Amino acid sequence: MSRSNTRHRRSQWKATAPNLVSCERCQEPRLQHIACPNCGTYNRRQVIDV
Repeated sequence: MSRSNTRHRRSQWKATAPNLVSCERCQEPRLQHIACPNCGTYNRRQVIDV
């Protein structure tokens, strides 16, 4: 692939901010589909001992 085509392709790479949602229990921001690092709950269940 030519240098020009490579650079045009790479120019479309963008960094996006992570989607944060508030925890249902402690209201701290957390990543979606990840257990809350603050209180250890996921889907209204305690999954991590904090």
